[in-house]
Amino acid sequence: MASNVSIFSGRATRYLADAIAESYGKKLGNVSYACFSDGEFRPSFDDTIRGDEVFIIQSTFAPAENLLELFMMIDAAKRASARHIIAVIPYFGFARQDRKDQPRVPITSKLIADLLTTAGIDRLITMDLHADQIQGYFNVPVDHLYASSVFVPYLKSLNLENLTISSPDTGGTRRAGTYAKFLDAELVVCFKQRPKPNMVGNMIVIGDVVGKNVVLVDDIIDTAGTITKAAGLIMEQGAASVRAMCTHAVLSGSAYEKIEKSALCEVLVTDTLPLRKESSKIRVLSTANLFADVITSVVNCESISSHFKFTTLQ
Repeated sequence: MASNVSIFSGRATRYLADAIAESYGKKLGNVSYACFSDGEFRPSFDDTIRGDEVFIIQSTFAPAENLLELFMMIDAAKRASARHIIAVIPYFGFARQDRKDQPRVPITSKLIADLLTTAGIDRLITMDLHADQIQGYFNVPVDHLYASSVFVPYLKSLNLENLTISSPDTGGTRRAGTYAKFLDAELVVCFKQRPKPNMVGNMIVIGDVVGKNVVLVDDIIDTAGTITKAAGLIMEQGAASVRAMCTHAVLSGSAYEKIEKSALCEVLVTDTLPLRKESSKIRVLSTANLFADVITSVVNCESISSHFKFTTLQ
């Protein structure tokens, strides 16, 4: 393990950064904040980082202040003469704004990629981007990890009979298909019409779910409207059970209440985002060891391709 590695965290993801640093075997670095009466703040590193490989961990969920804090920490590290600056963004916010799908709107994920690069990052480590092509928005290396390496072992441990993988919408069919192929399971798809963001219109289930134990796979649960409606339809059509498996637990609005009242028997999520409150149906799986392994590989200039492939999972 290199001795000139420094790991820091923004305030929003401190809980995960502590676990990543512990798994890596190094204490998380200290960051102080000067806060002004008008709400302005200024982070500063308490430790010397000149010539270090600096890893800054921060998920960029709402409010946007989390993203601003990350920019400021990157700039501070650059001005403190860090050798390399690696942004570790477990949840890459604004990733759903990855294309211009109507007139006069921004491509915000591209804007953020430009801002991160301008701020001074040399590399990005992230997990389950909403769209794979976002990697192409960066002119620095992007290590795009998949939560499958934490989900699949747990799913296998359940020993579910008649396992069937489903996507809550057609946009996630490729992701669900990859899980289905690796697990030798059947695949069904939910087709929905969305009249506007966060509103689900009509939905139908394409495929046979009678007597099946269905797992809905997605990257994000936001309002939980789509996932809970899909779960209800699947159970109505004769499924034995239905659970969800989603990487990023945004869970905004009345999402927790919808999940508690839904047909879902279990919702598997990772710790890329903090839960606002506990739920009897939500189970959190840690990504700390995965991120720590990748940090080790990056520092030692080793391959991390094994984290990108289902075929390497045990």
